[in-house]
Amino acid sequence: MASEADQYKAKGNELFAKKQYDEAIAAFTKAIEVSPTPNHILYSNRSGSFASKKDFDNALKDANECIKISPTWVKGYTRKAAALHGQGDLVSARDAYEEALKLDPSNAQAQSGLKSVDEAIKAEASQDGTTPDMGLGGMFNDKDMWAKLAASPKTSSYLADRGFVEKLKRIQQNPAAASQEMMSDPRIMQVMAVLLGIDITMPNGAPNSEEPKDTPMPDAPKPAATSSSSSKVEEPVEEEPQEEDEEAQKKAQAEGEKATGNKEYKSRNFDAAIEHYQKAWELHQDVTYLNNLAAAEFEKGDLEGCIKTCEKAIEEGRALRTDYKIIAKSFGRVGTAYHKLGNLDKSIEYYNRSLTEHRTPDVLAKLRAVEKEKKQKDIEAYIDPDKAEQAREEGNALFKAADWPGAVKAYTEMIKRAPHDARGYSNRAAAYIKLLSFPEAVKDCDMAIEKDPNFIRAYIRKANAYFTMREYTKCIDTLNEASERDTKHENYSEIESLRAKALSARFQAQEGETEEQTMDRISKDPEVIAILQDPVMQSILGQARENPAALNDHMKNPEVRKKIQLLIAAGIIRTR
Repeated sequence: MASEADQYKAKGNELFAKKQYDEAIAAFTKAIEVSPTPNHILYSNRSGSFASKKDFDNALKDANECIKISPTWVKGYTRKAAALHGQGDLVSARDAYEEALKLDPSNAQAQSGLKSVDEAIKAEASQDGTTPDMGLGGMFNDKDMWAKLAASPKTSSYLADRGFVEKLKRIQQNPAAASQEMMSDPRIMQVMAVLLGIDITMPNGAPNSEEPKDTPMPDAPKPAATSSSSSKVEEPVEEEPQEEDEEAQKKAQAEGEKATGNKEYKSRNFDAAIEHYQKAWELHQDVTYLNNLAAAEFEKGDLEGCIKTCEKAIEEGRALRTDYKIIAKSFGRVGTAYHKLGNLDKSIEYYNRSLTEHRTPDVLAKLRAVEKEKKQKDIEAYIDPDKAEQAREEGNALFKAADWPGAVKAYTEMIKRAPHDARGYSNRAAAYIKLLSFPEAVKDCDMAIEKDPNFIRAYIRKANAYFTMREYTKCIDTLNEASERDTKHENYSEIESLRAKALSARFQAQEGETEEQTMDRISKDPEVIAILQDPVMQSILGQARENPAALNDHMKNPEVRKKIQLLIAAGIIRTR
């Protein structure tokens, strides 16, 4: 569970994101008060809040406190620089950005801030009527500059200092910065001397590759050198060489723990993997470690633990401004854990939140699968045979009262309560036919037949819908299927009566059609042509011409009877 300080910090971050700076400051202040130990991040966050409301004095105080607590944390210096820039102290702001770049030369925020300050200095110089670059632009943009510096014994050693090289590159981009750099680093003057081709003597205490000065030993200090008898030059305070940056060291150790955890995870030693991922997080706050920890807990079967870890990853990720793709992964894993727990509503919620952060095909596919599963479970949960029977009786009553829309609604409820009962679909099809919604009626009949292939009433209703739609061939085909299923011949008369009507309607003269046109249309009917070209039927028809009574014997065969009835309806065979 997050500590009280963490809760206030999270609240402050939330308020800051909403640009409610006074409330954010109050929340960060409360977090500082309840924090068991001084926390540089809290002071940094409050400094940012003060700066956002243009209170640069308090922003600077908090930035200095942040640096005091954690001198190697780059963001403390960028907070300080931003506050100084806001106060208008451009030189000091530039120095703060320089300190940040010494700690992390590739820090984008410090680089951008330094560029802004240099532009402001240049603008001020232009307004004062001065020439910012003092005519140095050509010097530092000399194409042979690096070759000259490398060739000179006075400056060649400088090029081994990556920070100093970066400084020269910044001066190339903004020569106006040279004058400021000379105040903080005498080596710039030596570089200028080499580029100008003149010889100068470096001031005492400044770095010089030709005359390195020994660092006085603590137990045998030597007196400071003087440049003349009349003026004493104070020896610069020697700083103890800093050890490897503590934060970077912890990050490296954390990466080692993560690598070991990954190895254990692949070996399915999840307890060991969890232990290493936890150590990685304790050493360095990177949300990736928490995501890995949650993955190990998930595979171990600790789904509740997985969810809690992911929620912590989301909370910490917000505070650390973590990449939204990583936060999306945390949300997605919570969704998967809830799915495995059987909580489909929560699973859908977290999958949607993951897609809000970052849309990926994998999470989208999981969401669709869970939504489909939930829909099916909701359908199953709604099933109730008793209530289905009540809905059927209500639908029947409404049907008899000629309330067709009401009947459709009641039968729909019956279908929901008993989705496997063919009667619901068949009854609703009857109501649709009354409403002249024939395509819907056919669909419902098909569903009824799918649920119960021997439900003859569904076939007959489907045939009636086709007949009304003047789809006579489909009507006859449906009746043929009904005849095959009606093994007990309980619906024989109704089926044959409707078949005769369909056959007659199929071949009767259409409106505005002459008798010759009707016969021409019939003679081109594909089914009629197929029958007449059938060798068996040709033999039967030949026998019938010689002995009409023989036709009755052949009609005992159901298939032959259908074909003969069709030819009779078409007028090919005429009976007396």
